[in-house]
Amino acid sequence: MKRSHLLYPLIIGVFALFTWLIIARGEKLPERAGTPLTKAVTQPAPAASGNVFTELLHHAQHPLSILLMQIIVVLCATRVFGFLARKIKQPAVVGEIAAGIILGPSLLGWLSPATMQAIFSAGSLPNLQFLSQIGLAFFMFIVGMELDLSKVRQKAHDAVMISHASIIIPFFLGVCLAYFTYQQYAPLHVNFLSFALFMGIAMSVTAFPVLARIVQERGLTGTQLGSMAITCAAADDITAWGILAVVVAIVKSAGLLSALVTIGLALVFVLAMLLVVRPWLRHRMSRLTGTKTKVALGFFVLLIAGYLAEVIGIHLLFGAFLAGVIMPAEANIKQVLQDKLEDVSVVILLPIFFAFTGLRTQIGLLNEGHLWLVFAAIMLVAVAGKFAGSALTARVVGQPWPEALSIGALMNTRGLMELVVLNIGYDLGILTPQVFAMLVLMALLTTFMTGPLLDVINYSYAAGKQKALH
Repeated sequence: MKRSHLLYPLIIGVFALFTWLIIARGEKLPERAGTPLTKAVTQPAPAASGNVFTELLHHAQHPLSILLMQIIVVLCATRVFGFLARKIKQPAVVGEIAAGIILGPSLLGWLSPATMQAIFSAGSLPNLQFLSQIGLAFFMFIVGMELDLSKVRQKAHDAVMISHASIIIPFFLGVCLAYFTYQQYAPLHVNFLSFALFMGIAMSVTAFPVLARIVQERGLTGTQLGSMAITCAAADDITAWGILAVVVAIVKSAGLLSALVTIGLALVFVLAMLLVVRPWLRHRMSRLTGTKTKVALGFFVLLIAGYLAEVIGIHLLFGAFLAGVIMPAEANIKQVLQDKLEDVSVVILLPIFFAFTGLRTQIGLLNEGHLWLVFAAIMLVAVAGKFAGSALTARVVGQPWPEALSIGALMNTRGLMELVVLNIGYDLGILTPQVFAMLVLMALLTTFMTGPLLDVINYSYAAGKQKALH
């Protein structure tokens, strides 16, 4: 045996003995007397030292332990339901949204209130909300980086026309629906303008990331249909987020003057990001050599943009989205940031957002027939406005009927983006729990129907071609 092997226990043993001797002597010292200079922080009482199970229970009830348990439950549920969704040819986000609803009062709270209270107690929800907001900021940053503005410019005329028609038509129908539902279903002390604007924007959103993944999974990425659909969704996303920023500014403002000031500051912010920060960032990124330095600068821009957007009054997520849009492609920083953020955001943090949304969704509140009639009206307005508006406009600009109908089906996908809008409306107190539950269900169903609609359109036109050949 080597001498160094003998020295190891000797050194550890000697210093452990000396440490024990000092502690033993220190225990005999008298306690300090007098008034403390600062007030001591009250610590929770320790568990009874003789009971191991009491100690374990005490540790399990610590806020950090509860948060980790919630994350484990959420990740397990969303992974299982995401897998099941893919098995029935649905995007994973459909299963993840469904998992969030199942973990909430709609199912778990109904079957076992005690279990839900033990896992998702009301006092622990702010921690989940905080994590979900961080995850959303990262995700919106990624969405902004995925937008290829050059492609939007190449197909600008047709894409912008289709996307704007797919926004204005459902927006108008949403405002009409708000007119007939405001007095009975809007929260108290919320004016009609705020309620109508949020109903309009809720009908108008397209989930660009979900649409892009559906196009990729169906092998449509290089086709004319896939390119047009992604470009339309990109233009839709930019426009919808701009409208949402204006709507949030109007809702948060104390009056017309305050709203105009907020909108003016938002325009200055957007122009400064596009015309000043973007060129500076491209120049700066090209001069930096270390990848870590570039990533740090990218994160710094994300945080500053989110902070300024929140201070202006147009929401953190808009700033995160805009920060992603201005990231330069030349320095390859987009790919580096996406590689570092996407897995953490999509795999861990976004499921927390789905769970938090599900904990807010109380389908049990829709316990009367007239509420389901309102939900049916919401579905009709959402699908007719988005699907019909996109398909008819695509046909007008020269797309054949199969491609036009497919674009309508893809643009009807709402998914995650709809949930973001709904949570903003819920946080601002514009949507009641009943209306919130209806709109969450609408987001789930419109996303779910995208795949089957595409299959029906393809099957119908394939069968028509075969009949024409015979």
